[in-house]
Amino acid sequence: MKNKQMTVEHDLKSRFAALKRSRRFVRWGESAVLARELRELLQQIENQVEDAKSGCTLVADFYTSDRSIFDRCDDSSGHVGDIYRYDACELFVSYAKRCADKSWLAKLILKTSLKDDYGVRDVLVKSAVDFLPEAQLRWLIDQCQQLAEEEKEEFQRRHWFYQVESLARQLKDAPLFEQTRHAAWGDDPGIAACVDIARVYLECGEEQTALDWLERIPAGESFHQQERDELLLAIYGRQGDKQRQAEVARRSFHRQRSRSGFERWISIVGDDQRTDLLNQEVRIILDAPRLSLTDAAFLAAMEQWDAAESYLQARAEQLDGDHYQFLLPLAETFESLARPLTASLLYRALLDSILRRARTTTYGHGVRYLHKLDLLAQTVNDWRDIEPHTVYVEQLRRQHGRKTSFWSRYER
Repeated sequence: MKNKQMTVEHDLKSRFAALKRSRRFVRWGESAVLARELRELLQQIENQVEDAKSGCTLVADFYTSDRSIFDRCDDSSGHVGDIYRYDACELFVSYAKRCADKSWLAKLILKTSLKDDYGVRDVLVKSAVDFLPEAQLRWLIDQCQQLAEEEKEEFQRRHWFYQVESLARQLKDAPLFEQTRHAAWGDDPGIAACVDIARVYLECGEEQTALDWLERIPAGESFHQQERDELLLAIYGRQGDKQRQAEVARRSFHRQRSRSGFERWISIVGDDQRTDLLNQEVRIILDAPRLSLTDAAFLAAMEQWDAAESYLQARAEQLDGDHYQFLLPLAETFESLARPLTASLLYRALLDSILRRARTTTYGHGVRYLHKLDLLAQTVNDWRDIEPHTVYVEQLRRQHGRKTSFWSRYER
């Protein structure tokens, strides 16, 4: 049995060595195939290696192939990186939980982390709390702090401080996290540092200290505003301060109106205020002269169809089909609701954008939109002050008549 295990491990190490020796460049389109090969190698380890210590060693050896893999691979898609960040980490943790020698395991993690040029090995440190007791986590912290002190290159020095921060967070040691952030970046923390430190104190159940850190950020500063508001909502919620929590929810909602933001606001102030607050928001949106596509999407999400139609029709000249990620869902929604005039305005904006940019690869979408406009026009009873479909098409032919590729597709 022992000889069989040794043979298996020898075979796996030979495959690792072959991976490291290979010099063939893997193009972007081939990266998924390489990722599958790496996943199969990890599956072979899982299927053939039972001993926890051997399994940890082999997966750690797998991580040391990162340089040879990434140096010869276009991993723009992230397929290969995900194998190291998720598949390999999950397998390592499963072995590590069964490994009895925790001191040896902590040393293995430290050794593997010494060279992390591609940022895929730090997942082992991030997962350490799942398989190491506090004593070994503290030992790792001491080692990383020592390496940081000895390191002369600033980037690598901060790498070790980052590992300490990760371990401090896992241990719910907020003062250590704060101390480490100061050591890495100086005694005058920026906005991002204040937010990070506040988040860790909140995770540790110290709401007031978390709030104190957020209040260090100057009023009116917009950087990381959304993250700050999420923390403030949690802090005031735990402190039972409904008034301040509601104010933060209102502010966050007004920064970018959405159904989820509105529902969160209502959950704090009470459902009895839903109708009044919704009507108030609809009035505010309709009174604003400039078009906001997020406001239009909010009106649709809240099924305020009449208001949404009035809003879009009154601002038809501001519609820009380049923002198709907003306009197309709205157009399809109004089309399905048998509101052809508003749907037509939205499809026109999309078509105008396609023809203006003159990218033939998008002409297929444009042809589809024009066919939709032909059908919608048959159901519009009142064009109001909007030019009828026949006039619109005549203008299209005058402005874009030379785009024969588009018109030939349309007339098929």
